[in-house]
Amino acid sequence: MSRIGKKTIVVPKDVKVTITDSLVAVEGPKGKLEFPVDPVISVEFDSEAGLMNVKRANDERRSRAFHGLTRAMIQNMVIGVTAGYEKRLELSGVGYVAAVQNNTLQLRVGMANELQIPIPEGLKVTCPDQQHVLIQGIDKQQVTQFAASTRAKRPPEPYKGKGIRYQGEVLRRKQGKVVAK
Repeated sequence: MSRIGKKTIVVPKDVKVTITDSLVAVEGPKGKLEFPVDPVISVEFDSEAGLMNVKRANDERRSRAFHGLTRAMIQNMVIGVTAGYEKRLELSGVGYVAAVQNNTLQLRVGMANELQIPIPEGLKVTCPDQQHVLIQGIDKQQVTQFAASTRAKRPPEPYKGKGIRYQGEVLRRKQGKVVAK
């Protein structure tokens, strides 16, 4: 039995859940999200108690795989429409600058040209200062994917630590050249 899949999901009072045969829609104060449910998975919602359970039809490999996945996706949707998600990026390096202009993230990270990254619909990207980028949204997958693709433009290098990193990320540094005595 899936340890993740059999946990119940606690739904706050201000969140509205709509379940059809193949779609779960969650609407809260921050927005609305939908997730298509596989036919071997059933979702039950008790609106009075505010509890949601995910069950599978059989013990086949495919249904076991979708059991935990469906429960985790619905839990992420509930958290997203109530609290939201955010990722923080740091730019470290001489002359590394970030700015947001006209729904575009502009990065100067030591390349010949400035990087222009379009911000997807549904995300709010801000720069509190020139070395930090704050990515906010209700869809966890979208927030983390945008943060990962932005970081991949100039990942931190192990010798001087220059590049784009997640805030609080610890880098394993290398020593570099050593002069023999």
